Amino acid sequence: MRLLIYSYDWAPLVGGVQRVTRDLAEGISTYSGADGNEAIEVTLITETPVGSMDDSVLPYRVVRRPRLAALLAKIWSVDVVHLASPAFLPLVIAWFFRKPTVIEHHGYQSICPNGLLLFGAEHGFCPGHFMAGRYGKCLECNSENIGRWGSFRALILTFVRRWLTRRASVNVVPSRHIGERVALPNIQLIRHGIEPSDTLTISLTKGPDYPPARYAFIGRLVKEKGVALLLRAAHQLSQKDYDLRLKILGDGPERGPLEKLAAELGIKRQTEFLGWVPTETVTKVLADTTTVVIPSLWEDIAPLVAIEQMMQGRLVIASDIGGLGELVDGLGLKFPAGDVDALESCMRRVIEDRNPIAELRKLAQQRAFDAFQRKRMLEEHRSLYLKVARTKPRKAHENRSR
Repeated sequence: MRLLIYSYDWAPLVGGVQRVTRDLAEGISTYSGADGNEAIEVTLITETPVGSMDDSVLPYRVVRRPRLAALLAKIWSVDVVHLASPAFLPLVIAWFFRKPTVIEHHGYQSICPNGLLLFGAEHGFCPGHFMAGRYGKCLECNSENIGRWGSFRALILTFVRRWLTRRASVNVVPSRHIGERVALPNIQLIRHGIEPSDTLTISLTKGPDYPPARYAFIGRLVKEKGVALLLRAAHQLSQKDYDLRLKILGDGPERGPLEKLAAELGIKRQTEFLGWVPTETVTKVLADTTTVVIPSLWEDIAPLVAIEQMMQGRLVIASDIGGLGELVDGLGLKFPAGDVDALESCMRRVIEDRNPIAELRKLAQQRAFDAFQRKRMLEEHRSLYLKVARTKPRKAHENRSR
């Protein structure tokens, strides 16, 4: 069987979507034909230039920035198309050729013109204007960033994209939340899976947390990640004479304003802005850190960082929003998104309730190992590809009737 995986942005070690796509391509290729299983030949197509990457060492073929004719030929030649998101052009081509198509939803592109379910230039909460038919709000939302014509174009493309996603063979979601949000037919839940770290950074038998309390944030520094909220909560804790340290791993347009905010709040001494840290060195950087805070303001899908940190024995404190809240439920501490006092309360519990928190970390680690195995994710995808490859494509009149 021939499988084409399309990921518009792709670099093997950058970003959650890219990492999941890398693991799928690598895992399906590596285990193809093993133990008598049917062989699957994988080709990955991306619009990302090669840069410093060496595609020749990969166990699958990578095609970068293909011309339209080449993209048409590639999609025509395969048995199954897997889209890492509902990218418009390959979605249209796969539908036109009636290719069995699997769409993995890592965002809200099928129900939101900007794909984030965030409203306006300030990225405030969006209640779902597109699905509610409030299209004027959608036009207003994106006009400041991409202009009126750009906003109108994005809205029209969302109508077409949604029509096409409704006709996909299967719409894969990594959390129940996004499945309910996108409200598409042929939904299948396949949770993310990762390869656990060989060396745990924190011994769960050491007992109480290290003094002072140490917290970290890992991710891109943009408004919707809520890092300003974390800084304000840290400030409130320090004002009550709690000793703490905070590491910020990541870079982005908000780094300057966040560093300025830390100085204004008087917590510059306790806060380290470390910039972008390679994935392979994050564990070492966080060797003395027991708690990771994910204060997202947007409906995060199913962030890998939460899974990774739970597997490594760290407590996760997270906004109770979207797939993030679902992921951490019962395995960490949650607070209402945007509530600085509630976040401060969770951070204070790490200091004051050390033994119960240590037990929660241990429980979370065990359950994360059980629920988020990379092997399970690969097996579920492989079974899905083989199933849809054998499914007879719907006829045009059947598609129109849906």
